[in-house]
Amino acid sequence: MAYEMKIRGTESEVKVRSPWAAALLPLITFGIYHLVWWYRINRELRDYGQSKGYDLGQNPTNSLLALFPGGLIIVPALVTYWRGVKRVMGASKLAGKEPLNGWIAIVLYLFIAPALWAYVQVSLNDVWRQEAEALPGQEPPPTPQTEMPPPLPPDQQTPPSGQ
Repeated sequence: MAYEMKIRGTESEVKVRSPWAAALLPLITFGIYHLVWWYRINRELRDYGQSKGYDLGQNPTNSLLALFPGGLIIVPALVTYWRGVKRVMGASKLAGKEPLNGWIAIVLYLFIAPALWAYVQVSLNDVWRQEAEALPGQEPPPTPQTEMPPPLPPDQQTPPSGQ
């Protein structure tokens, strides 16, 4: 489920999307959803960058066209993915979040591209949760659970090594 939000101080909207949707819907829709998703995240990054006074992309249409039909000659698609990941890294830094790892992104792209799309979406979701607010009348997206597991009972705990 996607949650629509508004970047604070602007009228620009962003979406907190399911990483599963970003990874699997392109397979089900024969790539159409991926093209729509790529355009939208590039538009959201451009709007976020403008609201912060940074360049996170100028024209999301060019990013889309580099993917298709530019992907037919391979190089433009590689360039748009590289630049898109750099934009997401920049947005994470602006929001004070841990940016995604470029090496992990390369490995995912080479071996499991849908996992790269999910990885990018998770990073964007962190930024949007930090920097955007829910639209009026909508509830905010749920925050990820970061609870620690319950501790072991004292009789099952082993002392640390070296004691």
